[in-house]
Amino acid sequence: MNTQGRLLGRYLSTVSPGELRWIGLRPARKKAMISVERVMALAELGLEGDHRSTKTPGSARQVTLISEEHIACIKSLCQLDELPPEFLRRNLLISGINLNALRHQRFKIGDALFEATAQCHPCSRMVEPLGPSGPANMLGYGGLCAKILEGGEITVGDQIIPVLES
Repeated sequence: MNTQGRLLGRYLSTVSPGELRWIGLRPARKKAMISVERVMALAELGLEGDHRSTKTPGSARQVTLISEEHIACIKSLCQLDELPPEFLRRNLLISGINLNALRHQRFKIGDALFEATAQCHPCSRMVEPLGPSGPANMLGYGGLCAKILEGGEITVGDQIIPVLES
């Protein structure tokens, strides 16, 4: 584990579980997202039915996460009335847990074990749903990328539980 991971890991035992609120799959690059209630998380690949699961095995960007709390910030900064999670093209919407506290940490959702790898920075495609200032307004709020260490089913309503390293 790197230095940042060790620093954040010191506080992991104080982090309360969060909740998985929405699951979105991208069937192909630039195609509309599909909302599902449950999905199989495939170890070292991604989410079944998401185009990233057919790409590079072992990638650090197998799954993307964003929090409802961060979406509220983005919505406010962009002065939007509505901001559905699929507009931001992240796979998992979570709530009730500080997403950044999970960076470089392991956590369980349903039967699957994940490891957060890096921040998920906004791309220029965010101009369309958010406006010209959208990518700038997303900085620091774009969520996290993660890889799947152990596969299993995840379902909307599952808890996000930090896993302490032994």
